[in-house]
Amino acid sequence: MPDASDGVLRIGNASGFYGDRFDAMRDMLTDGPLDVLTGDYLAELTMLVLGRDRQKNPALGYAKTFLRQLEECLGLAHDRGVKIVANAGGLNPEALADAVRALAARLGLPAEVAHVEGDDLPAHDWGPEVLTANAYLGGAGIAACLRAGADIVVTGRVTDAALVSGPAAARFGWGPEDLDALAGAVVAGRVLECGSEATGGDHAFFTGIDAHALRRPGFPLAEIHPDGVSVITKHPGTGGLIDVGTVTAQLLYGTGGARHAGPDVTARLDTVRLAQEGPDRVRISGVRGEPPPPTLKVGLNRIGGWRNEAVFVLTGPDIDARARCLRDRLEDALGREGTAAGAARPAEVRWELARAGRSGGGEERAGAYLRLVVRDGDPAKVGRAMSGATAEPALGGDPGLRLTAPPGKGAPYGVFEARYVDADAVPHIAVLPDGRRMGIPGPARTGGTAPAGPEVRLPEPWPPGPVRCVPLGLIAGARSGDRGGDATLGVWARSDDAWRWLAHELTADCLRGLLPETAGLPVVRQVLPHLRALNFTVLGEGVAGRARFDPRGKALGEQLRARYIEIPEALL
Repeated sequence: MPDASDGVLRIGNASGFYGDRFDAMRDMLTDGPLDVLTGDYLAELTMLVLGRDRQKNPALGYAKTFLRQLEECLGLAHDRGVKIVANAGGLNPEALADAVRALAARLGLPAEVAHVEGDDLPAHDWGPEVLTANAYLGGAGIAACLRAGADIVVTGRVTDAALVSGPAAARFGWGPEDLDALAGAVVAGRVLECGSEATGGDHAFFTGIDAHALRRPGFPLAEIHPDGVSVITKHPGTGGLIDVGTVTAQLLYGTGGARHAGPDVTARLDTVRLAQEGPDRVRISGVRGEPPPPTLKVGLNRIGGWRNEAVFVLTGPDIDARARCLRDRLEDALGREGTAAGAARPAEVRWELARAGRSGGGEERAGAYLRLVVRDGDPAKVGRAMSGATAEPALGGDPGLRLTAPPGKGAPYGVFEARYVDADAVPHIAVLPDGRRMGIPGPARTGGTAPAGPEVRLPEPWPPGPVRCVPLGLIAGARSGDRGGDATLGVWARSDDAWRWLAHELTADCLRGLLPETAGLPVVRQVLPHLRALNFTVLGEGVAGRARFDPRGKALGEQLRARYIEIPEALL
C-alpha cells in the first residue's frame, strides 16, 4: 500500500452479514472517497451454511454473492484505487481467490488477488459430528497481502475487526508491538463490522432519527490516524445517523467485558473515549492495548439433529384455557412421556405462549401465539407425525384457532460451540499475489492471568427521592444479540445523572427480575464507566438451534427497555 504515514486511512464497510444489501458495495464506491472497502460475510451460523454447501460441492464453501457484487464493482474499485478486503472466503478462500482472478480476466481488468488461509482446522479432530472447525485469525495476514501489492484480499475465518486492523497495520507500518494503535483500529473495526447498525440501524432511539433517513441508512466508514485514533462517519448525503449513541450501541454489541481479547491485541474497552466531533462524526480515542492471550478461539459447528415448528393463533377470551386445551391435545398426539405412544415422541418438545395484546381493537389485540418446537435426532419424529398432529385440531379445536403456516417436513439444526487452542498450533498463511506462501508469525502473547486494569469506580449513587414506575427505556438504550451461543446485552445511560442511577440499580439480580427468561442462567455484569454502560452476558443456546421466538437475542435489549421499573422523577 502507498505510504501515507502523515495522512488518514479511510476504510468503509459494505456488508454486515451474508445477505446484506446487495448494492451497498456500489454505493460505498460511488458516494465518496475511500482507500479500503471491507465486507463482513461471516457469522457463527454462516459457517454452518457454508459447511453444508461444501458437503454438496467441495469447490464451494464461500459467499457466492460477493462474486456477483464484484462483477458490478471491480471496475469501479480499480478506477478509484480502492482496495477490497473481505472474509467472504469462508471455508474455501483459495477457491474464491481463483474465482476472483477468473472474473477479472473475463472483465479485462488488472487485479492483484491474494488470500489468507490456515483457519480451517480438521473438523473430525473435534468430534465425529463436527461439520466445521475454524480458528479466528487476526489481521497480520491481511496486512502482509496488502504490503505485497494485493488489490483484493479474501480470507476465511478472521475476526471481524481484523478486516480493519489489517489494512491499518499495512498502511501505517504497525508491528505487533504497537498495541495501542492496533487496539484503536480493532475498536473502529468493531463499530464498522455490522454495517448500518452503526448508522442508526437497530438503534434504541430510532424514533429520534428522521424517518426518511432511516429508509435507506448508509454504511459506515472510519478515518483512521497513524496513532490508531479514528473518526466514525459516513458518506455525505447518505441516510441514517452517526452519533455517540449509535457508536456506543455497536461497541457494546457482542463484547463480553472490559477486555476484548483478539488474536493481535487485547483492546481495553474500559479506556475508550467517544466524542461528537460534528454532524455524523464520532471520534474514538484513548484506547489502550495489551498483548493477546496465548490461545485462539475456535468456532465449532455440528448438526444437532432435526427440528420442526408450528405457530398457532389463539383468539378470544380465556387464552390460558385455550392454550392449555390445545397443548394437552397435541401432547397426546405426539405421545406423552411414560406412555406406549411416547416411544415415538420427539426427544425435545418446547412450548412458548406470546400474548399479542389486550382484548378489543381487532384480532391481533384479542389473541396470542402458541409456538411448538420439536427436536430429535430422528427426522421421522419431527416430520409427518408433527404435521399430522398439528393439522388435526383445524376443525375440532376451539373457535378461532388457526396456524400461521402449515409445518414443513422438518429441517436439520446446528449447534455452535466455542473452544480454544494454543495459538502456535494454528497456521496463519498469507498467499501473496505472486503465489508465494508466507507464514505469519504470532505476536508476543500474555501468559495466563491478564494484567490488572484500572480500578472500576462507580459514580456516587443517585440520592433518594420521589420515583415513578416507568419503562427503563426512557433513560437508557440497549443493544443485544446472539454471540457464539450466549446472549450479550449492553445497556447505556443517556446522561451522567442517569448513569449514577443505572450503575447501582441495574445489577445482575435486577436484570433477572426484569427478564424472567434469564432465571436460572448465569449472568455476568461488566462495568464500562467511560461509555456510561453496563454489559451483561447471559449464557445460553445459540442462534442455530432456533428454539425460541427470538433465537438471535436481538429483541432482548428492547424487551428490557420496555420493562417498568421505579426511576427517580428527577431523571425523567
